[in-house]
Parts: sequence; structure tokens; C-alpha cells
Amino acid sequence: MRAKALIATVLVMSALFWSAAAATVRASWRAAGELARAATLAEIGAHPQSTVVYDRNNHPAFTFYVEQRMDVPLERVSPHMIDALLSVEDRRFYSHHGLDPVRIVKAAWRNWQRGRIVEGGSTITQQLARLEQLTPTRTMTRKLREAGIAVRLEERYSKQEILHAYLNAVYFGDGHYGVEAASRGYFGKPASELEPHEAALLAAVVRSPSGYSPSAAPKRALARRNLVLRLMKDTGKLSDGEYRAALDRPLQAAAAAASTLDGSSECGGYFQEEVRRQLIAHFGAERVLKGGLHVYTSYDPAMQCAAEKAIASRIDQIARSRKSARDLQGSLVALDPASGEVRALVGGRDFGATSYIRATQSRRQPGSAFKPIIFAAALERGLAPASILHHLDEPIMTDNGPWLPGGEHEDSEYSLRAALKISSNRAAAQLLQQVGYTQTTYYAERLGIESHLPAVASLALGTGGVTLMELTSAYGVFANQGFAMSPHLILRVDGADGRPIWSEVPSRRQAVTPATAFMMSSMLADVIQSGTGTGARAAGFRLPAAGKTGTTDDYTDAWFIGYTPHLVTGVWFGMDTPAPIMNRGFAAVVAVPAWADFMKKATAGDKPDWFTPPADVEKVTICRLSGQRATEACRHGWLGPDYIQAGLTDMPGVPAGSQALGTTRPAPDTPTRQSTVYDDYFTIGSAPTETCPIHGGASMFGTSGDAGSAVPTTGIGSDGLVAAAYQPPASTHLQKIVGPDGRAVWVVR
Repeated sequence: MRAKALIATVLVMSALFWSAAAATVRASWRAAGELARAATLAEIGAHPQSTVVYDRNNHPAFTFYVEQRMDVPLERVSPHMIDALLSVEDRRFYSHHGLDPVRIVKAAWRNWQRGRIVEGGSTITQQLARLEQLTPTRTMTRKLREAGIAVRLEERYSKQEILHAYLNAVYFGDGHYGVEAASRGYFGKPASELEPHEAALLAAVVRSPSGYSPSAAPKRALARRNLVLRLMKDTGKLSDGEYRAALDRPLQAAAAAASTLDGSSECGGYFQEEVRRQLIAHFGAERVLKGGLHVYTSYDPAMQCAAEKAIASRIDQIARSRKSARDLQGSLVALDPASGEVRALVGGRDFGATSYIRATQSRRQPGSAFKPIIFAAALERGLAPASILHHLDEPIMTDNGPWLPGGEHEDSEYSLRAALKISSNRAAAQLLQQVGYTQTTYYAERLGIESHLPAVASLALGTGGVTLMELTSAYGVFANQGFAMSPHLILRVDGADGRPIWSEVPSRRQAVTPATAFMMSSMLADVIQSGTGTGARAAGFRLPAAGKTGTTDDYTDAWFIGYTPHLVTGVWFGMDTPAPIMNRGFAAVVAVPAWADFMKKATAGDKPDWFTPPADVEKVTICRLSGQRATEACRHGWLGPDYIQAGLTDMPGVPAGSQALGTTRPAPDTPTRQSTVYDDYFTIGSAPTETCPIHGGASMFGTSGDAGSAVPTTGIGSDGLVAAAYQPPASTHLQKIVGPDGRAVWVVR
């Protein structure tokens, strides 16, 4: 019996021994395997990097990312940040070799005392190993592998390399990976400028980004920050005075800075989206979201906010009084004509509702805003602002038969200047016939219109769809001495290493002559001064400027494109599904106030300068009554009610006349003692060569003598006007006399 018991005991002991041996072998084999695996995994890899978009002053404005991270070298991290991190996370970082036995024993003891895990013993190297290769799941296998990787990392990399990798990899909460993104996100400053209290807060959130989030748990975050500050003082990183000063600082995480960094601020959504679309089209989504690109743009934050507010407030004003306008949309483009750089871009009333960028993606009929392109083509063909268009009351022959456009302001004859100022549809239609469809579309393309334009007579009224970006850029040619600059938002793109990988080279081409550009600006200045754009003056915009309104059939689209020598701005309003904006919703009513609102802010502080006539442009004094070169006698004439009612008391081509600035206009039935002459611009050699036959021409009226005495005594009343019943001598062949505005002032019946 005893023998049997002894044998059983021996067998049990043997089984236990061999089981333990087997377990030891398996554990050793497993440990060896983990160590071998650790050797393979002990690599510091690259992490996804945020693409940072900078504004025109090289300040970060937006980011595109999978993880909000921007790697920086260790020398661009504040020493306070390193001190704070090591004080709370790994005091013996520079003395251990990946594992800290002292900390492991202390953590184990405290956890045993509490009966649960309250403290970890991981070093920064171990945390980096977990960030690089492992999951956060707590298992013995993972801890063993973590320890092995940490030891291998210490063998392969220097302490500085490990610290650099950790600071750029660790998560700081609120979507910020790495110290640079966290510093900019929480405090609106680079990591190199962190102060002790700011560095302590970032170090505090590392342990539990959600538990110590300054936005979600400010009290806990403050207590943890103060603990880090005390540890910094205990380790000699802060003096008593520095410690007390840091304690007194409030928890100052800048949510506004964070929202600006990730593009969720109240302004700039449309600009950001257009930049994103262009970057992805050029580099691909993978590189844009993970490649750490540095994108330099023409973005002007202040101008962008002013643009968005101008569009939104105008829509609100209209929608409050007209329920039909509740779906009204608007867009705006502002660019520098000399460079083509887009300063502000608004694609709709609310980016949060839709990211559709109407300024670049939507093609709408521009209405009369297209007319300056036709007029520019006419000037290129030799016409002048004072050239007369005749027979405007006669139908135009088209492929579909005779056509006579209607309009608010029509007469039988107009000069180009007057026709553009009052936006005559018939004058534009006839001018299109004279210039031709081919030449018109040719110059439209040269000015920057890429959209297809139909070769139909109604093109004169702006029936070809274009984008706001295209049309605004086209007007920029007139403000840039005839040179067309391709509009662009992105200036340069650098790689993650800071080396340039792409730069914008704007195409610069002579679209029209400097003479044409100057004369177009001269005529378009009249539109703002005394034409359909006078609402800009009424709204308080004072700088010399030029521009043109555009309204489409049934008031479905309202445009205004206007410019100073330094900024071109276009605005558009309409419904996504074309419908009337409002009853008699002319652009002068709908669009001009928003343009003026924006331009007052965007050009604040600009000098009231204007364009200088090119060398091949001359100023010639013309008599309003005859359209010929004025004599001295013309200067002493009178202007009667007809001219005042026609709005011809303002001198053409002067961008800032006194009457538009607040002086009182004479009553319509009151003659004014204003000269009947005006100055207009011509390319040298194209101005009228004949002198005025009414005030100073002897050959027409049979008078003689010098200019001062050549005024006929018969037919011209004491008020300086040709009498309505005056009949010239029988020998004359005079049919009618028209002014440069195209209105007949005297007709032989």
C-alpha cells in the first residue's frame, strides 16, 4: 500500500515537473518569439500628415487631413513642453534603456494597494512602441511585446529621435495629433512659442485626452495642469515665481484658433472647398489628406468674411420682405486684376447647407453684364466711345427673321458711351451685328471666358451662360491695361519637407490694347457715376470705380461686376432653379447694394487713384450738339431741359463727378449754364477732324468771322439753343443734328 502511494506520488510529481517544464519551454519560446517580433517591429514609421493651407500673409488658415498632425523637428518645440512632458510621464527618460524598473515596481505596489490599476509604469519609449505598432488592448502578450519593442527602439534610435517621434505621434485630444497641431489648435500658436502653463496643459491631457479635455472637462483639465506645474517645480524646471505665475493663468485653450485651423470657422468654407477640389484634382486625395503638403494661397481672411456677410445680409434683406426669395442664393468673387489672385470667394448663402460653389461651378446668363465684351470688341475694331450707332429703332435681320429688342432705355441713336451707360439693348444688338459673332466670341475667349457662347443675335443681351469667376476675370482685363491674368487661388505647393513641388505660373496675355482697356474703364465709370450702377454711390462707396449691371429675363439673375484699379469684384444673385427674384428685380436693386457693401470694407484705406491714359490715347473736346470738335463758342452754350432729362449734365469718363458725390442736380425743366462741350477719349488719329458747324462753322450757316463771332444770329436763341422752328438756308444739305449721346436735337422736316 505504501509502495503504491509512493509510486503515485512520484508519478504526480513527475507529471507536475514535466508540465511545468513544458510550460516553461512554451513561455520561453513565446518570449523568444515576441522578442524576435519586437526586433522586427522596432521601427519608427511615418504618420499621416495634415496638409496646411496658408493665407496671403503666410498664416495657417485651413487643413486637410485624416489625422490632424503636422510634424515639426524637436528644435521647434518649446523647452517648456519637453520639461512638462518628462516631469509627468517619464522623469528618468534620459537614464533608462526603454524600461524603468523603479517606476514599474512603484506602479505595481500602488495598483496592489488599490486593488485595481490606477497607475501605469510605461516609459515614453514604451508609449511610442504602443503608438507605432500595437493596439491599446491590455494583455500580457501586448505588454511583453511592448517591452521588447521599447528595448529595441532604445538600441536603434537616440533619445532625441525617440522624443521627436513621440511628440509628433501622441494624441492630445480634440482631433489633434502631435504637439504642433495641438499647440495651434488649442492656443493658436506654434509649438515653439508655448509658455509653461500651456505646455503643462498639453502634457496633462496625454494620459487621458477625453478625460482631461479642456473643452469637455475644464475643471479636471485645470487640476491636472496644475499637478504638472507642481511636478515641473519639484524637478527644478520652474522656479517658485514661475510656478506661481503659471498657476494664476486661466485655462486658456483657444477654441477659435482650433476652429480656424481645421477650417470650421465662420468664414472661408467656400474658399477652402475650392482649394481642396483643385488640390485633389492635381495631387490626388491620398497625398492631400496624408502627405503633409504646405499650400500657399491668395486667401484674405478679412476680405472673405466681409464678402460672406455682404452676400448673406443682402439675401436676408430681400427674403424678409419677399417670401418667394426664401431660396435666393448669391455668390461673390474678388480678385487682384494685376496678378489674377483671388482674394475672396463666396459660393452661396450658407456653406453649411451646401458646399456647391456657384461662383465657379454654375453657369448662368449674365444679361447686360456681357455687353462690355461686345463694346470692347468694337473699340478694338476702331470705334470710339463717341461713335454713333444709328437706326436703333429698326429691326435686325436674324436667322429667325427680323428682331427688335425691347428695353427700359431705348432711342433711335446713341453713342457707344451713352448706350453702355444706360444699357441699351438695341445698341448692343446692333453692335454685335457690326462686330460679328466670330469676333465677339474671339474677344470673349481672349478676355477669359471659357464657356461655350451661342452664335445667336440674343448673345448681345447675355444669353450665353458663364461663371461668375470667368466674367469677373474678364473685367479684370480692363483694370489691367488690357492684360488677361488667369484667376487662381493657389500660389505654391511645398512638400512635407518644405521643398517646392508646384507653383502657379499665371498666363499673362495681351487680350485687348491698353487704349481699349482705358476707354472701356472710362465708359464703365459712367455706369457707376450716372448710369445703372449709381446705387453704389447711394450706398456710400466713394472711390473712383467702373462697372456694369446685368439682369436677365423675368428677373431671374442679377449681376454686378465692378472694379477699382486694384480690386475687381463680381456678385451674382438668383435661384438654383431659375425663377424671378422679385418684381422688377433689376441688378441695380438686387446686386449693386451688396457689391457696394463689400467694396467699402475691402477697399478701406485705398487711395482714390484712377487709370492714366496710354500714350496712344488723346482727349478731344467735343460739342454735345454737333458731335464734332468744339470751338471756343461751343463753351458758352446752354443745356436745356431735354439734355438734363437725358442725364447728360455729367461729363463722360470722369469717375467721380461732383453731382454723384452729393450735390443737387438742377430741376428737369430748368436750363443750366453748363458748357455744351465735353472731353472724350480717342485713339490718336480717330477723333473727328471737323469743327462744330453750329457754334463756330461758317460753311454750314453762311456766316463768317472768327470762332467767337461765327455763332449765327438767326436760328439760335438767346439761351444758346437751336430754335425748334429754325430753318437753315436753302443751300444746306443738313438732315439732322445729333449729340454724342445719339439723341436727335434738331431735325429738318
